Amino acid sequence: MPDRVPHPQSAPEFFSPQVREARRFYLDLAPSPRQALAVVCGGFECSAPDYVIQRAGFPYYSIEFVARGKGALVLAGQELPLLPGSVFAYGPDVPHHITTDRDDPLAKYFVDFAGRRAAGLLDQCVLPPGTSGRVFAPSEIQRIFDDLIQNGLKPTRLTAQACAALLEYLILKIGESLSAWEAVQTPAFATYERCRQHIQANFARLTSLTQIARQCHVDAAYLCRLFRRYDHQTPYQFLLRLKMNLAAERLQNPGVLVKQVAAELGFNDPVHVSRAFKSILGLSPEAFRRLR
Repeated sequence: MPDRVPHPQSAPEFFSPQVREARRFYLDLAPSPRQALAVVCGGFECSAPDYVIQRAGFPYYSIEFVARGKGALVLAGQELPLLPGSVFAYGPDVPHHITTDRDDPLAKYFVDFAGRRAAGLLDQCVLPPGTSGRVFAPSEIQRIFDDLIQNGLKPTRLTAQACAALLEYLILKIGESLSAWEAVQTPAFATYERCRQHIQANFARLTSLTQIARQCHVDAAYLCRLFRRYDHQTPYQFLLRLKMNLAAERLQNPGVLVKQVAAELGFNDPVHVSRAFKSILGLSPEAFRRLR
Protein backbone atom coordinates (compact mmCIF):
# COMPACT_ATOMS: atom_id res chain seq x y z
CA MET A 1 0.00 0.00 0.00
CA PRO A 2 1.50 3.40 -0.94
CA ASP A 3 2.24 6.00 1.72
CA ARG A 4 -0.74 8.25 2.35
CA VAL A 5 -0.31 11.99 1.91
CA PRO A 6 -1.62 13.87 4.98
CA HIS A 7 -4.49 16.24 4.19
CA PRO A 8 -5.40 19.49 5.94
CA GLN A 9 -8.58 19.12 7.94
CA SER A 10 -10.77 21.49 9.88
CA ALA A 11 -9.13 22.59 13.13
CA PRO A 12 -9.76 20.19 16.04
CA GLU A 13 -12.11 21.41 18.74
CA PHE A 14 -9.38 21.20 21.39
CA PHE A 15 -7.41 24.03 19.72
CA SER A 16 -7.99 27.16 21.80
CA PRO A 17 -9.61 30.17 20.07
CA GLN A 18 -8.14 32.47 22.77
CA VAL A 19 -4.98 33.29 20.83
CA ARG A 20 -3.70 36.42 19.12
CA GLU A 21 -1.82 34.47 16.46
CA ALA A 22 -1.02 30.84 15.75
CA ARG A 23 0.82 28.51 13.38
CA ARG A 24 -0.80 25.10 13.59
CA PHE A 25 -0.74 21.91 11.57
CA TYR A 26 -2.65 18.67 11.85
CA LEU A 27 -1.94 15.34 10.19
CA ASP A 28 -3.97 12.29 11.24
CA LEU A 29 -6.44 12.87 14.08
CA ALA A 30 -7.24 9.15 14.26
CA PRO A 31 -3.86 7.38 14.07
CA SER A 32 -3.74 3.61 13.98
CA PRO A 33 -2.94 2.07 17.38
CA ARG A 34 -0.47 -0.19 15.54
CA GLN A 35 1.81 2.75 14.70
CA ALA A 36 4.99 3.09 16.72
CA LEU A 37 4.92 6.89 16.86
CA ALA A 38 2.56 9.27 15.08
CA VAL A 39 2.33 13.05 15.22
CA VAL A 40 -1.31 14.11 15.37
CA CYS A 41 -0.93 17.89 15.32
CA GLY A 42 1.21 20.69 16.66
CA GLY A 43 2.08 24.34 16.39
CA PHE A 44 2.88 27.64 18.04
CA GLU A 45 0.42 29.92 19.84
CA CYS A 46 0.61 33.49 21.18
CA SER A 47 -1.99 33.61 23.93
CA ALA A 48 -4.66 36.27 24.29
CA PRO A 49 -4.95 37.80 27.79
CA ASP A 50 -8.01 35.62 28.52
CA TYR A 51 -6.34 32.36 27.41
CA VAL A 52 -7.33 29.40 29.55
CA ILE A 53 -7.27 25.63 29.02
CA GLN A 54 -8.98 23.31 31.49
CA ARG A 55 -9.31 19.62 30.71
CA ALA A 56 -9.88 16.47 32.73
CA GLY A 57 -7.81 14.52 30.23
CA PHE A 58 -6.69 14.45 26.61
CA PRO A 59 -7.05 11.92 23.77
CA TYR A 60 -3.32 12.01 22.88
CA TYR A 61 0.06 12.51 24.53
CA SER A 62 1.20 16.12 24.44
CA ILE A 63 4.34 18.18 25.08
CA GLU A 64 4.16 21.96 25.55
CA PHE A 65 7.13 24.31 25.66
CA VAL A 66 7.06 27.97 26.75
CA ALA A 67 9.12 30.27 24.51
CA ARG A 68 8.07 33.65 25.97
CA GLY A 69 5.77 35.11 28.58
CA LYS A 70 4.46 33.83 31.88
CA GLY A 71 1.53 31.80 33.12
CA ALA A 72 0.40 29.19 35.58
CA LEU A 73 -0.15 25.45 35.30
CA VAL A 74 -2.04 22.98 37.42
CA LEU A 75 -0.86 19.55 36.26
CA ALA A 76 -2.16 16.37 37.86
CA GLY A 77 -3.12 18.45 40.91
CA GLN A 78 0.25 20.22 41.29
CA GLU A 79 0.47 24.02 40.89
CA LEU A 80 3.46 25.22 38.87
CA PRO A 81 4.63 28.53 37.37
CA LEU A 82 5.17 28.74 33.60
CA LEU A 83 8.23 30.72 32.49
CA PRO A 84 10.44 30.75 29.36
CA GLY A 85 12.06 27.32 29.07
CA SER A 86 9.27 25.51 30.94
CA VAL A 87 8.27 22.19 29.40
CA PHE A 88 5.49 19.84 30.48
CA ALA A 89 3.69 16.72 29.29
CA TYR A 90 0.21 15.34 29.69
CA GLY A 91 -1.95 12.68 28.12
CA PRO A 92 -4.96 10.46 28.69
CA ASP A 93 -6.40 10.76 32.21
CA VAL A 94 -4.01 13.61 33.18
CA PRO A 95 -6.01 16.71 34.22
CA HIS A 96 -4.41 20.05 33.36
CA HIS A 97 -5.31 23.71 33.75
CA ILE A 98 -3.28 26.36 31.88
CA THR A 99 -3.67 30.12 32.26
CA THR A 100 -1.62 33.06 31.03
CA ASP A 101 -0.36 36.21 32.67
CA ARG A 102 -2.52 39.02 31.28
CA ASP A 103 0.39 41.49 31.23
CA ASP A 104 2.95 39.07 29.77
CA PRO A 105 0.95 36.47 27.79
CA LEU A 106 2.35 33.03 27.03
CA ALA A 107 3.87 32.21 23.66
CA LYS A 108 4.31 28.46 23.51
CA TYR A 109 4.86 25.48 21.26
CA PHE A 110 2.99 22.18 21.46
CA VAL A 111 2.90 18.79 19.77
CA ASP A 112 0.24 16.10 20.21
CA PHE A 113 1.07 12.50 19.35
CA ALA A 114 0.19 8.84 19.80
CA GLY A 115 1.66 5.39 19.20
CA ARG A 116 3.01 2.31 20.95
CA ARG A 117 6.35 3.99 21.76
CA ALA A 118 4.97 7.34 22.92
CA ALA A 119 4.71 6.67 26.66
CA GLY A 120 8.02 4.80 26.75
CA LEU A 121 9.90 7.67 25.08
CA LEU A 122 8.50 10.16 27.58
CA ASP A 123 9.46 7.90 30.47
CA GLN A 124 12.94 7.39 29.06
CA CYS A 125 13.49 11.14 28.85
CA VAL A 126 12.19 11.77 32.39
CA LEU A 127 9.08 13.61 31.24
CA PRO A 128 6.20 11.14 31.76
CA PRO A 129 2.67 12.52 31.38
CA GLY A 130 1.79 14.69 34.36
CA THR A 131 5.31 16.07 34.93
CA SER A 132 7.15 19.27 34.07
CA GLY A 133 10.63 20.76 34.14
CA ARG A 134 12.83 23.36 32.55
CA VAL A 135 15.41 22.95 29.80
CA PHE A 136 19.04 24.08 29.79
CA ALA A 137 19.04 25.13 26.11
CA PRO A 138 15.63 26.63 25.20
CA SER A 139 16.82 28.06 21.86
CA GLU A 140 17.79 24.57 20.65
CA ILE A 141 14.39 23.13 21.62
CA GLN A 142 12.67 26.04 19.89
CA ARG A 143 14.57 25.38 16.64
CA ILE A 144 13.44 21.75 16.61
CA PHE A 145 9.82 22.79 17.19
CA ASP A 146 10.09 25.29 14.32
CA ASP A 147 11.44 22.54 12.05
CA LEU A 148 8.59 20.25 13.11
CA ILE A 149 5.99 22.91 12.29
CA GLN A 150 7.63 23.69 8.95
CA ASN A 151 7.48 20.01 7.96
CA GLY A 152 3.93 19.61 9.26
CA LEU A 153 2.72 22.46 7.08
CA LYS A 154 4.14 20.86 3.91
CA PRO A 155 1.91 17.88 3.06
CA THR A 156 3.84 15.27 1.09
CA ARG A 157 3.78 11.48 1.12
CA LEU A 158 6.65 11.53 3.64
CA THR A 159 5.38 14.27 5.96
CA ALA A 160 4.08 11.84 8.59
CA GLN A 161 7.37 9.93 8.73
CA ALA A 162 9.46 13.12 8.80
CA CYS A 163 7.38 14.57 11.64
CA ALA A 164 7.59 11.32 13.63
CA ALA A 165 11.39 11.37 13.28
CA LEU A 166 11.54 15.01 14.36
CA LEU A 167 9.27 14.27 17.33
CA GLU A 168 11.58 11.51 18.55
CA TYR A 169 14.56 13.83 18.13
CA LEU A 170 12.71 16.57 20.04
CA ILE A 171 11.91 14.24 22.94
CA LEU A 172 15.50 13.01 23.13
CA LYS A 173 16.88 16.56 23.10
CA ILE A 174 14.45 17.60 25.83
CA GLY A 175 15.56 14.62 27.88
CA GLU A 176 19.19 15.57 27.31
CA SER A 177 18.75 19.09 28.67
CA LEU A 178 15.91 18.67 31.13
CA SER A 179 16.40 19.29 34.80
CA ALA A 180 14.44 20.60 37.74
CA TRP A 181 14.71 24.38 37.71
CA GLU A 182 16.07 24.37 41.24
CA ALA A 183 18.99 22.20 40.15
CA VAL A 184 20.18 24.63 37.47
CA GLN A 185 20.16 27.48 39.99
CA THR A 186 22.78 25.82 42.19
CA PRO A 187 26.45 26.91 42.40
CA ALA A 188 27.35 23.45 41.05
CA PHE A 189 25.48 24.06 37.79
CA ALA A 190 26.99 27.54 37.48
CA THR A 191 30.46 25.98 37.81
CA TYR A 192 29.61 23.33 35.20
CA GLU A 193 28.37 26.01 32.76
CA ARG A 194 31.48 28.14 33.28
CA CYS A 195 33.80 25.17 32.67
CA ARG A 196 31.83 23.96 29.66
CA GLN A 197 31.98 27.40 28.06
CA HIS A 198 35.73 27.56 28.71
CA ILE A 199 36.26 24.21 26.98
CA GLN A 200 34.08 25.24 24.04
CA ALA A 201 35.92 28.53 23.59
CA ASN A 202 39.43 27.07 23.90
CA PHE A 203 39.17 23.44 22.80
CA ALA A 204 41.75 23.71 20.00
CA ARG A 205 44.56 24.47 22.45
CA LEU A 206 43.38 22.38 25.42
CA THR A 207 44.97 18.93 25.64
CA SER A 208 44.14 17.27 28.96
CA LEU A 209 41.71 17.06 31.86
CA THR A 210 44.42 18.39 34.19
CA GLN A 211 44.89 21.47 32.02
CA ILE A 212 41.13 22.11 31.86
CA ALA A 213 40.75 21.80 35.63
CA ARG A 214 43.74 24.07 36.29
CA GLN A 215 42.49 26.81 33.96
CA CYS A 216 38.95 26.58 35.37
CA HIS A 217 40.28 26.63 38.97
CA VAL A 218 38.48 23.45 40.01
CA ASP A 219 39.51 19.97 41.14
CA ALA A 220 39.67 17.50 38.23
CA ALA A 221 37.64 14.81 40.04
CA TYR A 222 34.94 17.37 40.94
CA LEU A 223 34.83 18.58 37.32
CA CYS A 224 34.24 15.01 36.15
CA ARG A 225 31.39 14.60 38.63
CA LEU A 226 29.77 17.81 37.38
CA PHE A 227 29.92 16.67 33.75
CA ARG A 228 28.52 13.23 34.54
CA ARG A 229 25.66 14.88 36.45
CA TYR A 230 24.71 17.53 33.89
CA ASP A 231 26.18 16.29 30.59
CA HIS A 232 26.35 12.47 30.89
CA GLN A 233 29.95 12.48 29.61
CA THR A 234 33.37 13.38 30.97
CA PRO A 235 34.93 16.79 30.26
CA TYR A 236 37.67 15.08 28.26
CA GLN A 237 35.07 13.28 26.10
CA PHE A 238 33.41 16.64 25.48
CA LEU A 239 36.82 18.11 24.54
CA LEU A 240 37.59 15.24 22.16
CA ARG A 241 34.23 15.55 20.42
CA LEU A 242 34.83 19.25 19.75
CA LYS A 243 38.34 18.51 18.47
CA MET A 244 37.21 15.67 16.19
CA ASN A 245 34.38 17.74 14.72
CA LEU A 246 36.95 20.37 13.78
CA ALA A 247 39.27 17.66 12.46
CA ALA A 248 36.47 16.39 10.21
CA GLU A 249 36.00 19.90 8.80
CA ARG A 250 39.74 20.28 8.12
CA LEU A 251 40.08 16.84 6.51
CA GLN A 252 37.46 17.74 3.92
CA ASN A 253 40.02 20.06 2.35
CA PRO A 254 42.18 18.32 -0.28
CA GLY A 255 45.84 18.05 0.66
CA VAL A 256 45.40 18.49 4.40
CA LEU A 257 47.30 15.74 6.23
CA VAL A 258 46.30 14.02 9.46
CA LYS A 259 49.61 15.07 11.02
CA GLN A 260 48.82 18.72 10.19
CA VAL A 261 45.44 18.46 11.86
CA ALA A 262 47.04 16.70 14.84
CA ALA A 263 49.49 19.58 15.30
CA GLU A 264 46.69 22.17 15.01
CA LEU A 265 44.69 20.39 17.70
CA GLY A 266 47.59 19.97 20.12
CA PHE A 267 48.38 16.26 19.54
CA ASN A 268 51.98 15.11 19.24
CA ASP A 269 51.06 11.78 17.66
CA PRO A 270 48.88 11.53 14.50
CA VAL A 271 48.02 7.95 15.49
CA HIS A 272 46.31 9.32 18.61
CA VAL A 273 44.18 11.58 16.39
CA SER A 274 43.22 8.65 14.14
CA ARG A 275 42.16 6.55 17.13
CA ALA A 276 40.19 9.40 18.68
CA PHE A 277 38.57 10.23 15.33
CA LYS A 278 37.34 6.65 14.90
CA SER A 279 36.23 6.40 18.53
CA ILE A 280 34.13 9.59 18.31
CA LEU A 281 32.90 9.57 14.70
CA GLY A 282 32.90 5.84 13.93
CA LEU A 283 35.31 6.03 10.96
CA SER A 284 39.05 6.41 10.56
CA PRO A 285 40.22 9.66 8.91
CA GLU A 286 41.09 7.69 5.75
CA ALA A 287 37.63 6.07 5.59
CA PHE A 288 36.03 9.47 6.20
CA ARG A 289 37.89 10.93 3.25
CA ARG A 290 36.85 8.03 1.00
CA LEU A 291 33.26 8.65 2.07
CA ARG A 292 33.58 12.27 1.03
